[in-house]
Amino acid sequence: MEIKNNIKLSLDQGAAVEADLAPDLSSATLARILRVPRAYLLRRSVDARKRDQLCFVASVGVGAGAGAPAPVVPLEQREIPRCWGDSRPIVVGMGPAGLFAALELAEMGLRPLVIERGAPVEQRAQDVAAYQATRVLDTRSNVQFGEGGAGTFSDGKLTCGKNSPYTAQVLGTFVAAGAPLEILWQAKPHIGTDVLGGVVARIRERIVACGGEVRFFTQLVDLRIEDGVLTGACLRGEGGDELVEASALILAAGHSARDTFEMLKQRGVELEPKPFSMGVRIEHPQGFIDRALYGSAAGHPALGAADYKINTHLPSGRGVYSFCMCPGGTVVAASSEEGGLCVNGMSVQARDGANANSALLCGVNPEDFADCGSEPGDPLAGIAFQRRWERAAFELGGGDWTAPGQTVGSFTGRSGKGRRKPVRVKPSYPLGVREADLHSCLPGFVGEALEQALPQLGQKLVGFNNPGAFMTGVEARSSSPVRIVRDAESLQATRVAGLYPCGEGAGYAGGIMSAAIDGIKVASAVIDTM
Repeated sequence: MEIKNNIKLSLDQGAAVEADLAPDLSSATLARILRVPRAYLLRRSVDARKRDQLCFVASVGVGAGAGAPAPVVPLEQREIPRCWGDSRPIVVGMGPAGLFAALELAEMGLRPLVIERGAPVEQRAQDVAAYQATRVLDTRSNVQFGEGGAGTFSDGKLTCGKNSPYTAQVLGTFVAAGAPLEILWQAKPHIGTDVLGGVVARIRERIVACGGEVRFFTQLVDLRIEDGVLTGACLRGEGGDELVEASALILAAGHSARDTFEMLKQRGVELEPKPFSMGVRIEHPQGFIDRALYGSAAGHPALGAADYKINTHLPSGRGVYSFCMCPGGTVVAASSEEGGLCVNGMSVQARDGANANSALLCGVNPEDFADCGSEPGDPLAGIAFQRRWERAAFELGGGDWTAPGQTVGSFTGRSGKGRRKPVRVKPSYPLGVREADLHSCLPGFVGEALEQALPQLGQKLVGFNNPGAFMTGVEARSSSPVRIVRDAESLQATRVAGLYPCGEGAGYAGGIMSAAIDGIKVASAVIDTM
């Protein structure tokens, strides 16, 4: 198979190719356009650099033979491996890192014991809905904790800034578990919250079918370490505590597992603070964003809801950027602790909501943690920093999970009476928004950076700083503020042999794809030692 890059397709041609795409990614329409016997769609993106000449750009495989896309085999149709070995690895956490680590171990016949402090994804969705209806937070089952991890209640974006040989494996597994075929060729693939839950459940079912054991509402509360070597783990389930012998434990706890980080600190596991980001969720009408990016082509059925990614660097040295942009999405109540309010964003697969939202974030460095009340050198100072501002947001919103929010015009002191008419945005945060000065729940340098950055971002994406755009606070969990230090070759914790820090919470990933990839890498390292 020969690969041809930079093939331009009109919007109508792109729609026709997508409509007749076969499960093996071949397209009769694409073959006809290129005048070849057989053509496969490998990748397609929107070229919106010239709004009056909008088109798709594709990478296409031509002909047959080596390199042609392999068929995706549904998980339930894969051969179940033969179990081998008596040693049974433990996987802690069922976010993307833990799920893919456990799946890799299970499909090699190692029968992992997989624990998750929260609920199965089906029950978790009900618990999140109950929180929104009653304002009673379940601290074990919420947007942060439960099967699928924090990414389950997001857009389900599958982008990754790293070139990895595991990327195709991750995407193929998602499709084998029921994700749409289009994620194999989209330049910016996404699954959507409404679909992702079922995908996660089918991956769990595959782990169990291969001999793995999954325990929900079960938390890692202690480690048994002898002479720098892991020998066991204390697990707390609904029936009480249990000490389980283990020579290999993959720790894929999420970035909100603050009590787990505290336990690791007490056990002498090497931790270090790491940079993260903090800010707000900003919302615009989706149609407004569509027109800003696509011009007169906005609304073409082949395009869908437009997305953006913008950033700027300020004279102060701070960077401000958009993150986790959710086209046609909603702002999510993402709290996991009483008295601390934080937000996130999500989209369903159709991305058909009224608003576009994204995080608008400013970088936070460990030296910024000094005023958070922690002792000097405390590796968990970033957690204290997050808590301080999440509690400020909770109080500013009135203390009942209502979120503080304000328009860009109000935040920057610009009323919008000039040449730009303020857009009208109905905030989508499900527990209601209270008008308040967001500077009061943001570190001073973050509020100043966002205020300075908005006009610059408005030059990069026309209208981004429209005075009517709405901001909701506070977003403080874009990534983990802690790194569990591990050896670069063995992937084991530097001070504890047999302990494998993994994924976003451990400080080695930043999204669904990179976390899943890290899960496979770490599982492979464990397999090599078995």
